[in-house]
Amino acid sequence: MHPLEPDEPAAIGPYRLLGRLGSGGMGRVYVGRSAGGRTVAVKVVHPHFALDEEFRARFRREVDAARRVGGKWTAPVLDADPEAALPWVATGYAAGPSLTEAVRDAGPLPEHSARVLGAGLAEALAHVHALGLVHRDVKPSNVLLTLDGPRLIDFGIARATDGTASLTSTGVSIGSPGYMAPEQILGKGATGAADVFSLGASLVYAATGEPPFAGDTSAALLYKVVHEEPELGALSGELRDLAAACLAKDAAARPAPAEVAHRLAPAGAAPLVAAGWLPGPLVERVSRSAVRLLDLEAEEDGAGGAAASGPVSFAGPAVGVFGPPDASYGAGGPGAAVPPTPLPPPLPLPQGGPADARPSPVPSAPATASPGKVSLSVAATTAPGSPDGRGRRVSCTVALAVAGALAAVMVGSAFLFDVLPGSGAGGDGDGSAGKRPPAATGGASDSDGLVPKRYLGTWRGKASAQDGLVALGTFDVTVRQVAKRGERVGTVTQTDLIGGTCVDVLTLTSATEKELVMKAVGAKSNGGGCSQAAHTVWLRPVGTELQYTSDDPKAGDPEARLRRVRG
Repeated sequence: MHPLEPDEPAAIGPYRLLGRLGSGGMGRVYVGRSAGGRTVAVKVVHPHFALDEEFRARFRREVDAARRVGGKWTAPVLDADPEAALPWVATGYAAGPSLTEAVRDAGPLPEHSARVLGAGLAEALAHVHALGLVHRDVKPSNVLLTLDGPRLIDFGIARATDGTASLTSTGVSIGSPGYMAPEQILGKGATGAADVFSLGASLVYAATGEPPFAGDTSAALLYKVVHEEPELGALSGELRDLAAACLAKDAAARPAPAEVAHRLAPAGAAPLVAAGWLPGPLVERVSRSAVRLLDLEAEEDGAGGAAASGPVSFAGPAVGVFGPPDASYGAGGPGAAVPPTPLPPPLPLPQGGPADARPSPVPSAPATASPGKVSLSVAATTAPGSPDGRGRRVSCTVALAVAGALAAVMVGSAFLFDVLPGSGAGGDGDGSAGKRPPAATGGASDSDGLVPKRYLGTWRGKASAQDGLVALGTFDVTVRQVAKRGERVGTVTQTDLIGGTCVDVLTLTSATEKELVMKAVGAKSNGGGCSQAAHTVWLRPVGTELQYTSDDPKAGDPEARLRRVRG
């Protein structure tokens, strides 16, 4: 994401702009925030289109048609102003890279992920076609990969199938070479079958990393689409057969979207998404980007809060807005790569009295959350069929970071609350989810054990990972006395910003006045989003406080400054 330039608007309509995602043939795309706290993607058309009354009329009709699209796996149109000096449309913001960026940076998707992707997009197209609409530009850069499923975006050129308007009169091609159906290229019009062709081409790209039609020029691509068979690469089995059927030259021979969805996911895409559909590296990428967006919002609030809503001149200066790294994060963008900007400064350690260490209030139920605040569950990060027969799980701190950050991002879809860390048994193996750990009791007395007295008790503080770049919520560390090494000496309870918890059990490795060294491992009662990996934890005195550090690179090496809350 780019920071706003001085000549860019600070707001469009009622939306305060946070940064620019990129620009494409139709206009620029920004990340915005409504007065109620909802995050949106705002697309503004280029000025030369705004001067064309015929274009405005088409834009108006297309926005009216796109407003009707609100099914699963799409980014819904929320607002628009076709009469503005520069017409704009706002859609739901989806946190995730485009398919183009994901494949370019990390290679093709695993087969399981590709199947879920295809099923979700097919379900989206079935909904769109049932409304009498055709997307007409399904391609990898118009598909976003989010934690809660794929998103088909950019309905700015969707139109009613009985309409006669065509954007080609403005010089803008409807469709993209290599992903357009033969009948589109030949000027025979686009029906729902054209979207199925584009879906098949996008599915090949997702699963192989290469498009089914390659060429050095647009003319060469268009020729191959019309006259040559697709290159399906390493695709095999049913996925290959289905892709080939979608890419049939004869539109009538292609399967309907509902058939595609059923063949890829007989029970529907939603259960597969809920079980975890993205590979681990993509989950971590989305989580980092989500945390940076949260940091961006905090910077915005610190710079003076949200501006009053309402339209401003497009040439008005953008002030108090900063952009985070990783442009591959958002909805409505054109899919173009954007160089990363410098990382934000590390989060400061908490200062002041004990009040600073208290955790933020947690909503008791989703219905009580403030506007624009929702929680998102994170499940398995790898597809079924791992070599060891088990799917890996998101590291505890990454899961907490995702849940905390995405609590500020509305993506207009259903969210799952029953698999958040701490929603099940929770606690320290006693079913006390979300409860604070008890005071240190039991074991050897304070005077005859191995642990120096200054470490004993319950300690609390704000935690972070990746050298302060990722806020993790609150750590509660309980230390009790033990008589020998290897005994259970305490627990660490990690509580994120929306109340999810993970517990690590600590066993003593060594103890001196200067340092307490412990082995930590996830409690058996943890939910599926918590890391169970063993790692080392150190506690070192700093005045009246303790510095918590850890050697857990998969979780970003969490650290915290702790204050005693109970002796």
